[in-house]
Amino acid sequence: MAFDALQDVGDDALMVLYSNGDLAAARSLAFRHTPRLVAQANRLLRDAAEAEDVAQEAMLRLWKIAPEWRQGEAKVSTWLYRVVANLCTDRLRKRRGTQLDSIAEPEDDAPSVEAAMQSDDRTRALYRALDELPERQRIAVTLRHIDELPNPEIAEVMGLSVEAVESLTARGKRNLAAILSGRKQELGLE
Repeated sequence: MAFDALQDVGDDALMVLYSNGDLAAARSLAFRHTPRLVAQANRLLRDAAEAEDVAQEAMLRLWKIAPEWRQGEAKVSTWLYRVVANLCTDRLRKRRGTQLDSIAEPEDDAPSVEAAMQSDDRTRALYRALDELPERQRIAVTLRHIDELPNPEIAEVMGLSVEAVESLTARGKRNLAAILSGRKQELGLE
């Protein structure tokens, strides 16, 4: 089947096509999901190369389970988000001894140096504050407010109820506000 013809085909159908040997279906799934997976991993790991490795590993795992994929049981995107979150958590646990400040920040294309510095300060402060949150709160807040996933999808990714996700997100936001409250003026937020 031609790649262009697969743009309107759903993920479950693409999984069936791929498990039957259709490489165009695999390409379509990869083009559809890989950019979001890399972005999610990069936000959690703050390392572009490592984020690409995680996204590639998630896609490899999808290809491995393609023959056993059961339609309607889970959304492909939700399954992939869960895999990426787990892979990132594993990598973060392994790297606990590494100082995150020693990792170079990606360059910002902001129009002025001052705006770039302020934006970088805010971003670092947010990520430091996120690092202080308990792991499940950090994942819930990141998926909800950075990746902008709806609560039911986050619940599937994390294997929790929607109410538990809402509670984690609310507690995470309160904790972030408390962590950042003394730095508003310094970060130019007042």
